[in-house]
Amino acid sequence: MFKTYSSLTKFGIVIFVLLAGVAGYATSFQIENSFEIKHFLWFIGGLYFLSSGSLALNQVQEYKLDQKMPRTAKRPIASGKLTPAAGLILSVAMLFAGINMLHELSPMAGYVAAASVILYNGVYTMYWKPKWVFAAVPGAVPGALPITIGYAVNNPDIFNSESVYLFLIMFLWQMPHFWAIAIKYVEDYRLGSIPTLPVSLGIQKTLFHIGLYTFTYCGVAIASPFFLHASWIYAAVVFPFAFMLLKEFFHMYRTDGREKWLAFFMWTNVSMLVFIFIPVIDKWNFLFIGRG
Repeated sequence: MFKTYSSLTKFGIVIFVLLAGVAGYATSFQIENSFEIKHFLWFIGGLYFLSSGSLALNQVQEYKLDQKMPRTAKRPIASGKLTPAAGLILSVAMLFAGINMLHELSPMAGYVAAASVILYNGVYTMYWKPKWVFAAVPGAVPGALPITIGYAVNNPDIFNSESVYLFLIMFLWQMPHFWAIAIKYVEDYRLGSIPTLPVSLGIQKTLFHIGLYTFTYCGVAIASPFFLHASWIYAAVVFPFAFMLLKEFFHMYRTDGREKWLAFFMWTNVSMLVFIFIPVIDKWNFLFIGRG
């Protein structure tokens, strides 16, 4: 039963969402304020229900599409382990709980949470994804909002430079991340008639666009001192990870995506966590240095 629930809510993705939310929460938390564990856990619970509900609702919306692709055919609703009605009830209940919990902490967090659901389950899933080759680009907006939700819980000014940096990192990360998957499973997407870049434009053009967004993504990370306070930790960590990611991209590019796919994919994901947690480490390292 837990395996079915975990698959329905895409627990692995939810972990990434929660980590991103924590980075936003910790970056916006004011040092002079007292930390309340109840406040933090309520935030984690709200974001968990929001992301799990949204991802479960996506499977309700796309179960017929999932049945066409070997990679997704075993998902709970697509495989018949769970009925669409049961999935819908569960997902709506979780979304309602998540949005309300986040709104209790901060109205702005609640508004951003609701916007993320509308953009992902409404506009992206129903219109952009099935019809547009570059759907991943606007689709990355709701994918990047969890970190903004975390930031908004403690600071409703989500358009300041700190919050913009965190959003841009998560936004730009998603194109190399998704298009690398699209190359790996190009035949699945072809069977599902989803016009991803590899299906519609071919591998070479997909690699070009992956490179374009990878360079921009690394560039924003390297330029982080223009967005927020940065110390020696920034140079010691961000530069090596940006270099390794670009190195793995060139390896993958030279083999037309046939080799080094996994290495590039993993470096993309790890680098994202590094880039969003650098502001957290930089802000709170005095807690540990002071104890030394």
